[in-house]
Amino acid sequence: MHGESGGTLRDSRYVFTTADGAPLRPDHLTGRFHRLVAASGLPPIRLHDLRRGAATLALSAHTDLKVVKAMLGHASIVLTADTYVSVVPAVAHEAARETARLVLSAASAFVHELSG
Repeated sequence: MHGESGGTLRDSRYVFTTADGAPLRPDHLTGRFHRLVAASGLPPIRLHDLRRGAATLALSAHTDLKVVKAMLGHASIVLTADTYVSVVPAVAHEAARETARLVLSAASAFVHELSG
């Protein structure tokens, strides 16, 4: 594989690498991220907050919890659920509405059967 500079890139499992595919140091990424946030004029956030934000948005978009678990690399779905599901009230409200709709629909069908 060749990079833009014409050099050979190493195959890597890393997301953030140098031009030749070597992993970047975590402190380098954190420092770079903080400089970019400061330059943007946006309120300060941590790099880890992007991960939390991605998980929260995925759950808000009704992405299956197992998919979010895999996306985050969690070993247990319980960790994913305990950490992220409670922070998405809109998802909880929608689940309650849908559950109520199913219960009311079943009750209506039952009443219809009894009266028919």
